[in-house]
Amino acid sequence: MERTYTTSELAGIIGIHPNTVRLYEELHLITAPERKPNGYRIFTDLHLDQFINARLAFQVEILQNGLRRLAVDIVRATAECDFDKAIHLSQTYCRQIETETGHAEEAIGIVKDMLAGRDEGTGRDEGAGTLCLGRSETAAYLGITIDTLRNWELNGLLRIKRKKNGYRIYTDADIRRLKIIRSLRCANYSLTAILRMLTALSADPDTDIRAVIDAADETVITACDNLLSSLSRAAANADRIHHNLCRMKEKYHLNPPL
Repeated sequence: MERTYTTSELAGIIGIHPNTVRLYEELHLITAPERKPNGYRIFTDLHLDQFINARLAFQVEILQNGLRRLAVDIVRATAECDFDKAIHLSQTYCRQIETETGHAEEAIGIVKDMLAGRDEGTGRDEGAGTLCLGRSETAAYLGITIDTLRNWELNGLLRIKRKKNGYRIYTDADIRRLKIIRSLRCANYSLTAILRMLTALSADPDTDIRAVIDAADETVITACDNLLSSLSRAAANADRIHHNLCRMKEKYHLNPPL
């Protein structure tokens, strides 16, 4: 006879609040449980397995490039007992984590090169102190779109000065800062991580960016390493999720839950 669990029992086994069990049901992250005549939910080992995988999927918060969406899709496919789809998505998830790990490692290399003074592209331009560009000119100068530049500003990565007429102006210091942001974004580094790295500049936008980055060496590398650590944990969880899904497919395919 199949073992069953109450909401409280299932919550206790997983180590969550009973309300979280109900929330997962409402969000279709687990299969809808059957109910007793009195309305009490009846959970089975299927729900326990689904919760184990869901908790693994959501344990590490990585939002960029669709990783979070992929994690949700895996959990929902598992809730629908579509194990083939969930397994396929988990394989895609593993590959995407590998890709993001490569991008993060590349970003670390970029930052270290800048700190060592090997990236001439982030140094001072000829005629330092003379640049005074508008938004469209700056976007063209950096080879990015105006929307990208606006997005960086809205996310707090750059504070822009204005002329008396209200028009934005970008100085040589701003351009150096934007070149660093552009390099890290090209390596698919998150806006949040870049903001952490550049927080020291927030109080004084005119601060020399090279000096700030040199002073924040440990902070910069730590931010990069933290992302790599998160990706490493996500990769380990993804392997466990894939293994669990293969086991669940074998366990439940003969008598698939309704």
